[in-house]
Amino acid sequence: MASRFLFLALFALAISHAFGSDPSQLQDFCVADPMSQVFVNGFVCKNPNAVTADDFFFSGLDKAGNTSNNLGSSVTPVSAANLGGLNTLGISLARLDFAPAGLIAPHYHPRATEILVVIEGTLYVGFVASTNNQLFTKVLNKGDVFVFPQGLIHFQFNKGWTNAVALSGLSSQNPGVVTVANAVFGSNPAISDDVLAKAFMLDKNTIDWLQAKFSAAN
Repeated sequence: MASRFLFLALFALAISHAFGSDPSQLQDFCVADPMSQVFVNGFVCKNPNAVTADDFFFSGLDKAGNTSNNLGSSVTPVSAANLGGLNTLGISLARLDFAPAGLIAPHYHPRATEILVVIEGTLYVGFVASTNNQLFTKVLNKGDVFVFPQGLIHFQFNKGWTNAVALSGLSSQNPGVVTVANAVFGSNPAISDDVLAKAFMLDKNTIDWLQAKFSAAN
């Protein structure tokens, strides 16, 4: 009887481990089929017989993004949505462009860790840990690398006098991005100003002003 319970315990442990991690690849690739009307967790696979080298190719990261906006920054993503060969591979990429004093506002990626390398310029970057809201920051120069753990609020700011460029690798084909201010003050429908006034210790008029500002920006 004891050996039977031991077997069942080990079996349950093995099953829980199997479901607690990403599955192994079951085929060489699963190129995304954006034309499919089937809804799955990710993208439906394109017929392998129709796959070509172009499905694994993206061009354009040599071109600067448009930073003529309120934040003075631009993100050019490369994910399974525009590079079908990334589907199911668990990675993506982005080019980040900054005008002087340009900012990528505090945000987080719910499904990915981010690793950033500075290509040109100087960036002030940081993230906030979930324990005691500890802030970790660093000034990065050309060739420097910084990691932002999955799900933690982080930012990048160009503190130099010239344009800055960085590349970010992300550990998901679809990392997602939640910009904190937009999500809180620009949600649709709007979060009650009673809730936000109490949460931020502000008066309702200020909350209403912020909601109008971010709703217009969205």
